[in-house]
Amino acid sequence: MSNLGLYLITVLIWGSTWFAIEFQLGVVEPEVSIVYRYVGASALLFAWSRFRGLNLVFGMRQHGWFVLLGLFLFGLNYVLAYRAQIYITSALTAIAFSSIVWMNIVNARIFFNVRTGRRVLFGSLLGVAGIVVLFAPQIGQLALTDAVLYGSILAVLGALIASFGNMVSQGAQKRALPIIQSNAWGMFYGAVLTGIIALVEGHPFVFDTSLAYALSLGYLTVFGSIIAFGAYLTLLGRIGAHRAGYAMVLFPVVALVLSTLFEGLQLDAQIAFGTLLVIAGNVFVLDRKTSRQETQRTQQLRDPA
Repeated sequence: MSNLGLYLITVLIWGSTWFAIEFQLGVVEPEVSIVYRYVGASALLFAWSRFRGLNLVFGMRQHGWFVLLGLFLFGLNYVLAYRAQIYITSALTAIAFSSIVWMNIVNARIFFNVRTGRRVLFGSLLGVAGIVVLFAPQIGQLALTDAVLYGSILAVLGALIASFGNMVSQGAQKRALPIIQSNAWGMFYGAVLTGIIALVEGHPFVFDTSLAYALSLGYLTVFGSIIAFGAYLTLLGRIGAHRAGYAMVLFPVVALVLSTLFEGLQLDAQIAFGTLLVIAGNVFVLDRKTSRQETQRTQQLRDPA
């Protein structure tokens, strides 16, 4: 599939999971819901791998990468993100997670010595500015309390851990570890590690039998986890985490579009301006010429010979 197709799948699915996550909060503790989500996702990926005859046997060193994937990409980042929304609004969470764009740029430089061009830097700046403009009214209504500060710190830490997960995935792909099997094992370890956290915190493993919870869990498991992560991590391996991470900036825009269609949100000049900034940033970050040049550099780093 083309990079554009992978990018659109990632943005559209993850942009819509904002609604699904809301139905997960309530009866079941967030950590427990995350365990259910990734137990289901890993089981489906293992079954698919068996059906396709894909290799699932790996050495200890490879499993070390899978454990890191589970910890950073399918575990702690979600625990922190879910917990953050108990204290702050989804607007602040969106802004906090859009900072992963800058975190990926810095981490790609630190871990892989990838230099980011001016167009990517400028586009990222436009995108984050657009997110701030989009959610400025909601931010203006907030009081800086201890709870808001605590929730914001949790969200930023979640974004940082997710960025480390991006680096782990890129490192695993440079070592030719297959994405489907890596995700299967990574999600399995993520579920186990999150389950341990839930047990330590004393959270009961109950299940919400409501239709809304079951359907949202199914959507997050199949689309939000298996399909979206498969597309995003494939894209990340092709164009690098510093550019693929811009998809995080577009998620809130998709969520706003869905709110307009299904929740009666009224569009105004501020929303339009913020969206234009995000789209303009996208043009700079994913410029075709820049994409070809940086893809060539990524391939050179992967195959130095």
